Amino acid sequence: MTINNRYNLVNNSTAINNAVIALKNQQVIAYPTEAVFGLGCDPMNETAVQCLLTIKQRPIEKGLILIAANLAQLEDYVDLSRLSALQIDNIKQTWPGPATWVMPAKAQVPKWLTGQFDSIAVRVSAHPTVQQLCLAFGGPITSTSANLTGLTPCVTTAEVTQQLAPLLGAIVDAAVGELAQPTTITDAVTGKIYR
Repeated sequence: MTINNRYNLVNNSTAINNAVIALKNQQVIAYPTEAVFGLGCDPMNETAVQCLLTIKQRPIEKGLILIAANLAQLEDYVDLSRLSALQIDNIKQTWPGPATWVMPAKAQVPKWLTGQFDSIAVRVSAHPTVQQLCLAFGGPITSTSANLTGLTPCVTTAEVTQQLAPLLGAIVDAAVGELAQPTTITDAVTGKIYR
């Protein structure tokens, strides 16, 4: 085991492996992000996404955020050809980091991810657990706050266990980052800040 002092994390490969197995079995997992625990699943598995939306009582029209270890993991989802070199450079300057960007989605991205939009929200995280998880899974996963509707987002493993454990395939037991608020969400085309 190795310790990452920035996040005061214990690198637990067993927890990551268990989470990847759950993801590949169409299950929803909880994992720490920059500010809160997130709920994730395989974004290309409609059954898993529907399960996530049911847990969150989230309408499909809202769309979902994808979180990744690097930009390459998002290339099947975002249409970089619809962004200028300057827009792409602006995005790259914030990644990896706590910045979520709404970018044009490729035509083949399913509506269960984009909802009513022709864009998709994506982030390349600097959180080491997210990095390990996405690299081990081999691609991005969904990212929405880990909480039941009307309850505060979970910031500890204990809170996730209390609120959500029976609904999840795995919980990655590690610390959230130091961000006090959820990540910013900015439109890559217009520059509009949504959060």
